[in-house]
Amino acid sequence: MTRIGIIGLGFMGRVHYDTYTKVPGAQVAAVCDADPKRAAGDLSDTWGNVDKGSTRQLPMDRIRGTCDWRELLAAPEVDVIDICLPTPTHVEVATAALATGKHVLCEKPMARTAADARKIAQAAASAKGLFMPAMCMRFWPEWEWLKRAIDENRYGRVISASFRRLGSLPVGWFRNGALSGGALLDLHVHDTDFVYHLFGRPKSVFSRGAVGKSGEIDHVMTLYQYDATSGPAAVSAEGTWMAAEGFGFRMQYTVQFERATAEFDFGRKDTPLAVYADGKTQPVEVAQQDGYVGELTYFLDCVRAGKKPTRVTANDAVASIEIVEAEKRSIESGRPVEL
Repeated sequence: MTRIGIIGLGFMGRVHYDTYTKVPGAQVAAVCDADPKRAAGDLSDTWGNVDKGSTRQLPMDRIRGTCDWRELLAAPEVDVIDICLPTPTHVEVATAALATGKHVLCEKPMARTAADARKIAQAAASAKGLFMPAMCMRFWPEWEWLKRAIDENRYGRVISASFRRLGSLPVGWFRNGALSGGALLDLHVHDTDFVYHLFGRPKSVFSRGAVGKSGEIDHVMTLYQYDATSGPAAVSAEGTWMAAEGFGFRMQYTVQFERATAEFDFGRKDTPLAVYADGKTQPVEVAQQDGYVGELTYFLDCVRAGKKPTRVTANDAVASIEIVEAEKRSIESGRPVEL
């Protein structure tokens, strides 16, 4: 049994708790939150954009609860430390967690800035325990399918790819852009990371955006520019927290291959993923689980095998934040920014 301690019981902490209940051999042994109510197991006030009836009360008869994250780090019954705190706290807590020699998972974005992300990556490189940033889209079944289709050249080379991640401004600390980085960092980093995962580091980015109620960039549209001889002709992504209340949450991609078009729409319940080729629509069947299950299962498998995670690394998370920061400079300057 692998015993986990979760630090931070907002939306993502609750998602991670529920996910561990679906992972064989995983047991949440301790939780921590600055709010005594949550630390005592009452999660009734949390929210989420992909919430599917999550746990509202933890079984505290078998879980240690604390408001002091340092106490959780020292807990002998914890093997894996899972950090689901607000982004600016990641660098302090993650580096301290890595110093314990325990294994550490850290939610995205890995840090508020690329400079802080590099500090975590440096600590991870010399740590006794394993480390992985929680970039869940790399484990979402429909997105894993896309990665395989591209790597296998299944439909020929990619001509273009577009990604969209749209929603309303979330509640709580996310509304303070100084903490969250706005939609540009907290939301859009998912698609920036996946673009990087598929095609590598772009030569440059050209972005347009708008500052929203968070005080940071809450709407962004980016063109990722690659070498025309070896990369796609056009790769773009749009992200927003500026959708009107009631709009809901959208997560979509469209990829134009030489011989087919692939489309994913999170809101299309019957056939969210389909391929259009030879005049036919081909629904694509994938594993019926969300990316959180794949992500946490993979990390715990790495822990049990004693093997460093390779599907996503600390250096990957650094690169994604560096690209997002280049997108911000492009928005502010009105010019493409080279990487």
